[in-house]
Amino acid sequence: MSYSKLKQGESVPFSETLSIQLIQQKDLVDIFKMLADENVNQYLFFAPADESVYQGFFGPIVENTEAALKEQQWPDNPTFVIRNHQGQYMGMTAITQVMFLDGNREVGYQLPVHAWGQGIATRACQLMTELAFKALGCHKVCADCYGSNIGSYTTLEKCGFVQEGEHTEYYQTAQGFDSKRFYGLTKQQYLNNG
Repeated sequence: MSYSKLKQGESVPFSETLSIQLIQQKDLVDIFKMLADENVNQYLFFAPADESVYQGFFGPIVENTEAALKEQQWPDNPTFVIRNHQGQYMGMTAITQVMFLDGNREVGYQLPVHAWGQGIATRACQLMTELAFKALGCHKVCADCYGSNIGSYTTLEKCGFVQEGEHTEYYQTAQGFDSKRFYGLTKQQYLNNG
C-alpha cells in the first residue's frame, strides 16, 4: 500500500472490494449513525452520546487532517474511513497519539454491524500497526477493549498484540460490570513476528 497516497488524502485500495481514505467532514454523518447503533456502542465507553459530543471530538480531528494535508504531513491522529466500491460506509480506524508519550500510539477501529465478520477490523488493525512502525516512527502500539468484546480482542491477537493486563469490573453496563483488557505490541515484537 502506498503511504504517500494515503498521506495525501487520496482514496487507496484496502482490499479487492474496499478503499480507505483519511477522514473528511462528509464522513461524520456515517460515523455518527454507526455510533448511534446500540449493537456497536455497547462496546464503546463514549457512546451513546449526544451528537454534539461526537462533533466536539471528531471536528478537531477533521480540521487537523485538513491542515496536515495542506502541509503535506501526517495528521496528529491519522483517522481513516473505509468504504466499499459503491461508497457504502464500512467503518473507521485510527492510530492516535498517547498524550505526553512520544513514540506511543493507540490503535482503534469501529465498524457498522453490516461490516462485521468480514476481516475488515483485522486488516484495519494490521494497516494501522504497520503505519505506526513503518511511517510514524513509533516504538509501542497499544489498545484496550471490553472483556466481553471477543471480536475486538481476537482481532488484536490475530495482529500479534499481547494481552498486558486487565481491570476487572471496570465498566458498568446494563448487564452488570465488564472488564477492560489491555493489549500492546512493541516495534521489536512486531519485527520478530514479521
